[in-house]
Amino acid sequence: MLHDIRPNPASTPTPALATRAAHTGGSPVREILALTARPEVISFAGGLPAGELFDARGIAAAFRHVLDETPRQALQYSTTEGDPALRAAVAARVSARGLATGADDLLVTTGSQQGLSLLATALLEPGDTVLVEDPCYLAALQVFGFAGARVVPVPTDDAGLDPAALDELAARERPKLIYLVPTFQNPTGRTLAAGRRAAVAEVAARHGLWIIEDDPYGELRFEGEPVPYLATFPGAEDRTALLGSFSKIVAPGLRLGWLRAPAALRRACVVAKQAADLHTSTVDQAAIARYLAGPDLDAHLDRVRGAYRARRDALVDGLGAALPDGSRWNRPDGGMFVWATMPAGYDATALLPEVVRNDVAYVPGAPFYAGPADTGSMRLSFVTHPPEEIEEGLRRLAKTLRSAQP
Repeated sequence: MLHDIRPNPASTPTPALATRAAHTGGSPVREILALTARPEVISFAGGLPAGELFDARGIAAAFRHVLDETPRQALQYSTTEGDPALRAAVAARVSARGLATGADDLLVTTGSQQGLSLLATALLEPGDTVLVEDPCYLAALQVFGFAGARVVPVPTDDAGLDPAALDELAARERPKLIYLVPTFQNPTGRTLAAGRRAAVAEVAARHGLWIIEDDPYGELRFEGEPVPYLATFPGAEDRTALLGSFSKIVAPGLRLGWLRAPAALRRACVVAKQAADLHTSTVDQAAIARYLAGPDLDAHLDRVRGAYRARRDALVDGLGAALPDGSRWNRPDGGMFVWATMPAGYDATALLPEVVRNDVAYVPGAPFYAGPADTGSMRLSFVTHPPEEIEEGLRRLAKTLRSAQP
């Protein structure tokens, strides 16, 4: 017997998407990367580590070792908290940077982005207020949007977040937490000085805030003195969740990160992770634990820092000839990004299509703002291309921007 499978015109429509899905937009950075994927484009847009600098040989050797020596364990289900050897290795690196940490203080995550999502799940109710630097890491704004949080921007200057403004907003807005990237910030490349970190910790303690300290770039310092983790300052110790990542120091394709948090918050994140993916890839964790057991990572980082320093210099030293007269930019001591601002009247978003037609790209600064945007701002990544390609990219950039009218 045949059934009539024609659609019923009177059928009830499918339910709508959740409000958080309907109201949270995609990443403009990802959209720009799709537009500039052509090989002839010199892109300053994405925060893409230099692929030719990946230690493919060392990583491959680590994978071969775990698959030859412990295949049953490396290919099996694992604990949610993560590989004990990997957590011990991360704890040693964090401790060496001045924050005493044990393996049991850590949760391995599928990239630090997942760590941020787990923290939002564990800490935020819809309608809770979150304070962020303005401008802010774009994907963090997405995470807080999906959580239904109310995001309030904290003013910044050339030295980063303004602690006095933070104090005022914390008193007025009654936030649940503050999120910041204090070292080589994305998108600005700024580093928050020790005095301002101490002030942030004091404000958070006095107003009862959680702190999320995101540190994907801290080991990419190529000049200047390191600044202690924000979590080490008085008042921050019992209220700071610290995020780290192997994406920028080993390879982003591994999708490995970690979260350090006070015990109760960490346990809540473990439960949230069980609901999300049970655990991060066992074989990837085992391979990177093996990789960290030798000298390969530190030797690799020495090479990367040297290369990135030369690339930063090529970009910063050439911006004067590429941007309109009166533009401003910074010279970060590490990380991946330079923040530039064209004079009043210039619109980096409006100029981008013409820039892309000249086979070069940047990311307009406007999407990074939670408050009113500086339309003349842009983020430029200096790590993806070698100096000679950076110089050619700046020549292409000048074709549009030097002739543009405000």
